[in-house]
Amino acid sequence: MTFFRPEAKAALWRWREVLIASGVFLLGLWLTLGPGLLLAIPGWALMFVGVALAWIGVQRARFRGAGGGPGAVQVDEGQISYFGPLTGGVVALADLERLSLDTTARPPHWRLDCKGQEPLMIPVNAAGSEALFDAFVTLPSIRTERMLAELRSGKAHVMVIWERTPLRPAHALLH
Repeated sequence: MTFFRPEAKAALWRWREVLIASGVFLLGLWLTLGPGLLLAIPGWALMFVGVALAWIGVQRARFRGAGGGPGAVQVDEGQISYFGPLTGGVVALADLERLSLDTTARPPHWRLDCKGQEPLMIPVNAAGSEALFDAFVTLPSIRTERMLAELRSGKAHVMVIWERTPLRPAHALLH
């Protein structure tokens, strides 16, 4: 017997890091305001850790999709593997040249381009796709907030999120 509807349980699970961070912050606040001055220093540290964990948790929750999409994703030791019903492949993060988001496809797909191989197309709602967030944030100079904004924008276009070496000159402006 469960006390939560499946939708509520899924929402709580999506925001699990933020809920844990809130608990850590509240424990730090209680230590700071409650027992005495001796516990104020660990309380301030816990409050700081709670805020940092909440920031990371919000980003991860925004990245997570509804799930239930085609195929499965695995990220293991700097290597992204996608096993889908029609396509699949493996890309090493060290060899990745370009990361794009194609929202014209249904469902939207991540496009991972490497030299010498076909692009790997991964649906954003594939099983295990939440592990892609941790892989993508390791790319040098990626703008995480821009990636999350494009993921939720709802516009139908192909957007380059990250490139190892930009195709345009540094002095050329975009729109």
